[in-house]
Amino acid sequence: MRVNKTILIGIICVLFSGAIFAVDVFTPFVRPVTYLFLMGSSKGKDIIFFGLLGLFLIMSQIIKRDIDTTKYLKISIGIGTITLILGIVLEVLFRMEMGIGLNTVFCSMTNGMSSTSILHTHLIKSILGALLSQIMGPFIQSDINTGVGLYAYLPSFAFLVVLLIPALFFTIILASQKRPWFTNFLLAFYSSCLIIGIVDGGMFATPSYIGIFGLYQIYRNGYYLNYIVGKITKDETLLSENELIQPVYRNRGFGIKRYIFNRLWIYIAVILVIFLRFTIAFAGAEPDYYTVEIANISDDVDFGDIPITHISNTTYRVDSNYNEMKLINDLKIPLNNSCEYYTVSWNIYSYI
Repeated sequence: MRVNKTILIGIICVLFSGAIFAVDVFTPFVRPVTYLFLMGSSKGKDIIFFGLLGLFLIMSQIIKRDIDTTKYLKISIGIGTITLILGIVLEVLFRMEMGIGLNTVFCSMTNGMSSTSILHTHLIKSILGALLSQIMGPFIQSDINTGVGLYAYLPSFAFLVVLLIPALFFTIILASQKRPWFTNFLLAFYSSCLIIGIVDGGMFATPSYIGIFGLYQIYRNGYYLNYIVGKITKDETLLSENELIQPVYRNRGFGIKRYIFNRLWIYIAVILVIFLRFTIAFAGAEPDYYTVEIANISDDVDFGDIPITHISNTTYRVDSNYNEMKLINDLKIPLNNSCEYYTVSWNIYSYI
């Protein structure tokens, strides 16, 4: 195996991932960039992103097989989409089993605070976090949230969903073989975003949109992307390698409506998913006040400056002027080691 530029860049990405894990000196420079496409980047996401990016680049050069990469890219898109949908199904089943509302944020207080909701699920993350904690628990830094506190509440079959992630990883590696460097890098980038979106956020998370949309663009327009970049940069290597790829879609006698639909359906699908996210958020919002349900609360909890307007057993109402995210984070301070879990109703209007 010859170490080419792609492998070298991959190795640098993996080493950089390790450096982010070990020290915080790179955070002020990395976070403003990764924040844009990882939906509120964190140290854990940064580590996983650069690690995955490097692994995909390296593995794309190691395996040299005469395979139909387009077929495996289609399979990757299918597995990714199914996994995202199953993540939401798992969230719904989890709530039905727990007897809590669909329009709430669930916050476990076991092993630190871990939150999840249909709009931003962390259930799959908790399964991987539990596994990671078993393997390297003492080395995981306190500012990396593994979501392990949610694991105890999951249905017993939940781990089956996680098995799709290594399948996705493997098909992406097969899909990246013998591709020109430009779409190979794009494939590694979008795939890293997709896996992070599956693990941290789910179907309605920004990296999930970017990942699925990006994979489809490579599938649909990879030939043209390589051609355009090759012409602009006058990269003859890129152009010659691109000759081995055939355009996936051409107007094969389709009527104009069908041809336009074939070109535009993915854009329509992404717009509909984004619209669905906001529809669910507004339809499930409780704008008049927050309803906070606290399980097994201690008697001596001091909520400090949190504006609680009503108390009934384990149900609390909080002034709606409070920002939703701030309320969720502020509650974890007085409730640390003082309850099993708590739920907070949605209020998307607090972000407007």
